Amino acid sequence: MAERIPIASDHAGFEMKEHLRGALEKMGYEVEDMGTYSSASTDYPDYAHPLAAKVESGEAQRGVLLCGTGLGMSYAANRHHGVRAAVVWSPEIATFARSHNDANVLVLPARFVSEEDAVAILKNFLDTRFEGGRHATRVNKIETETA
Repeated sequence: MAERIPIASDHAGFEMKEHLRGALEKMGYEVEDMGTYSSASTDYPDYAHPLAAKVESGEAQRGVLLCGTGLGMSYAANRHHGVRAAVVWSPEIATFARSHNDANVLVLPARFVSEEDAVAILKNFLDTRFEGGRHATRVNKIETETA
């Protein structure tokens, strides 16, 4: 059974989301499109929170969010326990986000990456495994509250 990848965007990421939805299907993933469904103005938290909740609960292992800069989506998604949403602008950053930080939500700045680069970023994000080891210690500290 193919891994199901939820994907969502606000209006600024809508066109790129549509492109990546097709790319994910070609890569053999099952895609869960969580909106938005047009380029009409929307509020990014309305899409980031439901997707992040799926990752938080374990219903999805990984997800993809898009907005103009990626920042708003990452702010909202990272409010969820266990979600590590990484704003990624190059394939190399995608590799490090996964291998060193165990990022589980890819956030793309749709206004600042080409469709070709977005697909390459997505592919690296999905194909890279977390290295663990010394990185696991650091990742575990993300969820640890200190006084």
